[in-house]
Amino acid sequence: MSQPPAIPRTDAALIALRRILRATEHYERDLAQAAKLTPAKLRVLQILAGTETRSAMPTQLSTQMGVSQATVTALVDQLDKLGLTQRQRSSTDRRQLHVILTDAGLDALRNAPDALQQHFVTGFQALQDWEQAMLVASLERVAAMLNAQGIDASPLLTLGDISRPRG
Repeated sequence: MSQPPAIPRTDAALIALRRILRATEHYERDLAQAAKLTPAKLRVLQILAGTETRSAMPTQLSTQMGVSQATVTALVDQLDKLGLTQRQRSSTDRRQLHVILTDAGLDALRNAPDALQQHFVTGFQALQDWEQAMLVASLERVAAMLNAQGIDASPLLTLGDISRPRG
């Protein structure tokens, strides 16, 4: 009984990368179908739901998400149109704007499938410290091999521009 030939390491690495991309695509499709949201929009709702007042200023959202103020503005515009958030001026300082999670937004969040990145975070945090460091170093090396080290990215597992309207 003979063993099938071993997959060359280069092919094994490319297969692993493709699986990561496909998992991300599948999650985005499932999220769009289940909750009519992109991962970035879902993250805004999660951040708002995690606050005591179910609200935050756009600058807080952009800082926490690691994206520009313009990206947050585009995301909140789309969420407002869906009725999942609303903007409200501060009663104490009219220059301040708050993004508030609506009841419909809370329902959408409850009905959304678990975030793909949460699965990653759970698994990553279960690793030993040395394993985490090795994995980060390896992923940074892969990004460099793909000439992607200069690409601006937030800690959000999604494909493409996160402020672009989709689904």
